[in-house]
Amino acid sequence: MTDLSCKVLVLGAGPGGYVCAIRAGQAGLDTIIVEKAAPGGTCLNVGCIPSKALIHAAEQFHAVAEAATGHSPLGIATASPKIALSKTMGWKDGIVRQLTGGVGGLLRKAGVRKIDGEARILDGKTIELKTAEGLSRVSCEHLVIATGSAPIEVPSLPFGGDILSSTEALSLQQVPETLAIVGGGYIGLEIGTAYAKLGAKVTIVEARAQILPQYDAELSKPVLTRLKALGVEVHLNAQAEGYEGGVLRAKTADGELKIAAKKVLVTVGRRPVVAECGAADLGLDMQGRYIKINGKCQTSMRGVYAIGDVTGEPMLAHRAMAQGEIAAAVIAGEAVDWDKRAIPAVCFTDPEIVVVGQLPEEARTVNAEAAVATYPLRANGRAMTLERTDGFVRIVHEKSDGLVLGIQAVGAGVSEFAGEFALALEMCATLTDIAATIHAHPTLGETVQEAALAGLGRGLHA
Repeated sequence: MTDLSCKVLVLGAGPGGYVCAIRAGQAGLDTIIVEKAAPGGTCLNVGCIPSKALIHAAEQFHAVAEAATGHSPLGIATASPKIALSKTMGWKDGIVRQLTGGVGGLLRKAGVRKIDGEARILDGKTIELKTAEGLSRVSCEHLVIATGSAPIEVPSLPFGGDILSSTEALSLQQVPETLAIVGGGYIGLEIGTAYAKLGAKVTIVEARAQILPQYDAELSKPVLTRLKALGVEVHLNAQAEGYEGGVLRAKTADGELKIAAKKVLVTVGRRPVVAECGAADLGLDMQGRYIKINGKCQTSMRGVYAIGDVTGEPMLAHRAMAQGEIAAAVIAGEAVDWDKRAIPAVCFTDPEIVVVGQLPEEARTVNAEAAVATYPLRANGRAMTLERTDGFVRIVHEKSDGLVLGIQAVGAGVSEFAGEFALALEMCATLTDIAATIHAHPTLGETVQEAALAGLGRGLHA
């Protein structure tokens, strides 16, 4: 391959990188994007999309399995189901191929040149590119680092064999008889819940005192209750120490815990991919292990930008996408800056959790007068017809004027609330704004209106 040059060079075709490249291409900028794997990054290929496909398949299987017990309140009866997980994974892979193909088509439509290869940064204007044809160099005026993140490996539990990262766990061809999960964050709980519904005996080992420690106990409690109902064992304040002979060892205050496990899934977090691509050698200003950027996604080196997981928490695809748009706009000469008031976060556990804005304790550290209005799903007709009344909607607001500071929900299907919640914060909505907005009946969304009414002291259905 001969040496190339371009106006914009994007390293990584994940959600942030491909959005940045598309926007740059649409702006008429000569753009190259480099990716060593399929476009879409972790999220599309081995993360967000595959895990949601597995979660859906598991939920369908679990519903049939429940009906086979003969105790369905709906009067549905069926024979005991079986699942061919390899076929399920084939269906999942088909979705991934369709979406990655779509991303590739969008890049071509925007005039972006996509190169399959591995890049290493030589300086702020040049990379060395390793492809099937050999080594070459690409020079650019603007470099965008969008290399994403990778699973953190525990020294005592190195990946390989029966010790899995989320990538391998989403490609198993058979349901493991026993599965131990190290880490009680959202990735481990999402995958663990799915395999529990598929029939695996799942055990979760969490080093801290609570699952989903980034949220308050009120939000995580319904998830813990559901895990136990599914037969999942949860060990808190337990430190995994090693795995041998099909047994995971963990240290607790009461002594050593031995857990039988055919497979062990390690989900203790993710780290930014900075050193592998050579970005660590540029001498950029850092914030801990992350690349420091300003509101325009610019690093400390002129002409070098960074977006997505390499820039820190929250490591969310939609945050990376928003940053990708900003970086492309800045390169194109537009006067833009990061001015988002809210980034929704969703846990696709069972029940789901959606969080936007400030949690109650966060709000109270700034304003002791911050108040909370809550409405339970058990009082919602739609939730009753769906047989899932566990959970609630919660609005954190200013007591004086009702300004919404944060909205959270836990319940089956509440992930679809994320857009409404984020819009409320972006528009600086008050309780009155939400309460006065007609919400369709019968829907789960009525709970948001009801929570606002409760905050105003005008509760209607509870």
